[in-house]
Amino acid sequence: MQPPPPPHPDKAFRSHAPGYWRDRAIAPEQWNDHLWQLKNRISTLAQLEEHLELAPEERNGVILSGTKLAMAITPHFFNLIERDNPDCPIRRQVIPRVEETLENVHELADPCGEDAHMPVPGLVHRYPDRVLFLVTDRCASYCRYCTRSRVVSGAGEQELETDFEATYRYLEEHTEVRDVLLSGGDPLLFSDAKLERILSRLRAMEHIEFLRIGSRVPLFLPQRITPALCEMLRKYHPLFISVHANHPRELTTEVREALGRLADAGVPLGNQSVLLRGVNDDLDTMRALVHKLLMCRVRPYYLYQMDLIRGSSHLRAPVAKGIEIIQGLRGHTTGYSVPQFVIDAPGGGGKVPVNPDYVLQRNDERVLIRNYEGEIFEYPEPGAKSAPSPEPAAYL
Repeated sequence: MQPPPPPHPDKAFRSHAPGYWRDRAIAPEQWNDHLWQLKNRISTLAQLEEHLELAPEERNGVILSGTKLAMAITPHFFNLIERDNPDCPIRRQVIPRVEETLENVHELADPCGEDAHMPVPGLVHRYPDRVLFLVTDRCASYCRYCTRSRVVSGAGEQELETDFEATYRYLEEHTEVRDVLLSGGDPLLFSDAKLERILSRLRAMEHIEFLRIGSRVPLFLPQRITPALCEMLRKYHPLFISVHANHPRELTTEVREALGRLADAGVPLGNQSVLLRGVNDDLDTMRALVHKLLMCRVRPYYLYQMDLIRGSSHLRAPVAKGIEIIQGLRGHTTGYSVPQFVIDAPGGGGKVPVNPDYVLQRNDERVLIRNYEGEIFEYPEPGAKSAPSPEPAAYL
């Protein structure tokens, strides 16, 4: 029996609220105001260099970022960055690098083929019974691996044009749609009133059974998750929220409290991580992340192989690494901790699950399977003519 792994250094929940921000005292009521956080985002090279010594690759990346994807980092998230570590996993997610200007022949502007499945502006209808409703192109902070960098932040090659009324008419006519996911951009940047107008219009359609919101605001801007917001969301159940955390350090005490408010309001929470080189592409980091998520009442849902986004090769890990991580989690920790590893098939093929090889052989008589410890077992199919072999390994 192997000894348990040592605790991950970021397993503990910590507060990162400062007494000072940019050389001036910050009162708690300011720091805890999401509008103050948005107003004081780091968005220029000069602001970055006040706090960090940038590597040449970062400095040049910031200079060029305005032509692809804007830079913006909330004070809350910026405080998670290790100032003297250019390989900091938080830093790699939000500070541009010059490698973003290098494009691989396999990379695409629209890697998930969303534009080709858009019957009205801003609405993606790719799966039979569910749609993706892109309600905004703005986020609290901008991830450097953003799948929608072509339209998000206002700096890309396209503009997001969402026709809300045309979307409502389309959904009223398409009664096969039972599930609507609000995304963007980040819907939780809207005011409570604006978000409620959207939710109430959708909830009035009887064929829409449940609503979902995709958001990184609870991680980037936990101050936005106010009691008033949670009370408003409570009126529109069944309502689910998918959050996006990639590294255990992102789960601070403030984030845990924000997620707790959502959970207390009856909102089921799932997490979608992206496998990122130098951020979470190792088993210890991913184990610490999924365990902390469960402590925050968030179910690890998806681990995505990173989409083929233009200028993303420096952050893309091999598929084999994702499979290795899932294999290291399955059976070694609770099943609630194990996300589904998926590849969003390039060009619009949808999410394809990718698993370690647990099914070794299959025919009409039996299935040969292995467990997490590598032991091999034989499962007879209905109507099998012979009993399972006492030595299933002989089949290999």
